[in-house]
Amino acid sequence: MTGMPDTTYDPLAGLRGPGTPDFDVFLWGTVFLDIIFTGLADRPTGGTEVWADGMGSSPGGTANLAIAASRLGLRTSLAAAFGDDDYADFCWRTLSEQEHVDLSRSRRFDNWHSPVTMSVAYDGDRSMVTHGHPSPLPATELIGQPPRTRAVIVDLGDIEPLGDPTRSTWVDLARKEGGLVFADVGWDQTGAWSPQVLAQLEHCDAFLPNAGEAMAYTRTGSPQDALYALADRVPLAIVTDGAAGAMGIDAKTGEEARVPALRVPALDPTGAGDVFGAGLVLGTLAGWALADRLAFATLCSALAVQQFGGSLAAPGWGDIADWWQDLRTSGDQSSYTRSLRRRYEFLDEIVPSVPVGAVRRAVATIARNADVTNN
Repeated sequence: MTGMPDTTYDPLAGLRGPGTPDFDVFLWGTVFLDIIFTGLADRPTGGTEVWADGMGSSPGGTANLAIAASRLGLRTSLAAAFGDDDYADFCWRTLSEQEHVDLSRSRRFDNWHSPVTMSVAYDGDRSMVTHGHPSPLPATELIGQPPRTRAVIVDLGDIEPLGDPTRSTWVDLARKEGGLVFADVGWDQTGAWSPQVLAQLEHCDAFLPNAGEAMAYTRTGSPQDALYALADRVPLAIVTDGAAGAMGIDAKTGEEARVPALRVPALDPTGAGDVFGAGLVLGTLAGWALADRLAFATLCSALAVQQFGGSLAAPGWGDIADWWQDLRTSGDQSSYTRSLRRRYEFLDEIVPSVPVGAVRRAVATIARNADVTNN
């Protein structure tokens, strides 16, 4: 279980005061019950049964992002549809009681089956089977007037078009109240890569696609060229490039930066993009330099991919403090390790404020005890 509120580090404490927003991040999306199997001796094939050494269960989907943000100390509110079944009971309880995510804009619906994903991790890859139904109500109707928040994080492919002069979406309403809009986008299965997606960036403050998506939407041949094209459209443009790291341009501060990825054994990429996004939002709200924001988000993602299972893997400040202390006290004097110490020296001003027993990864599971292995 994560730490109790008195061991929660608040990275934005200095920005809080009378009249400031109640929340740092507000989200909308679909919450899945994720069931993860690990430690398989072989890949499942037709007509066979394979036993798994490890198994865990946790809220997934947009809950990955909500939990990642909350574990980093961001006051997080999530709007989603929940059913009336035991799966929904578990996800609601885990989000609200264990992960301290506000669900005041979420709603439960009778006779609506909770979405479920079964994930099988094997040999550094994963396969998934999913069952789900659309939300009984569209986002803006379910949310109404969103709470005042410093930021919203949205998938441009999963929301109503922004900037419609005849009808404001919940995102438009949040932005009118001062919320920064951090946008992402999923892979376009149709292959159309519609220009209308990028047209919505005029209503956004930041855009965080991966390299493949960025190049496809901008019709460019390299991640760098895609970044420049996006920087012409949105104040903060970020492109993630897997093992090559991440790059960004912040027009408001005049900064441009590129940060390499960390060398880590990647066991499960589920939710890594969500963890990166949460870290980037935190750094931006805190006013960090762009290079530090990218480095921090990359670190959070690297810590997550070394574990199995989406929100189960999202790091908290306790995990980050442990990593930094281990790096600082390590006797390794290789060029790579010295480079990491230089890159993350900004953590020296943060980690001493992290309380002992600060939030760490949780073990949310219907079976009460997670049994997820890294083998």
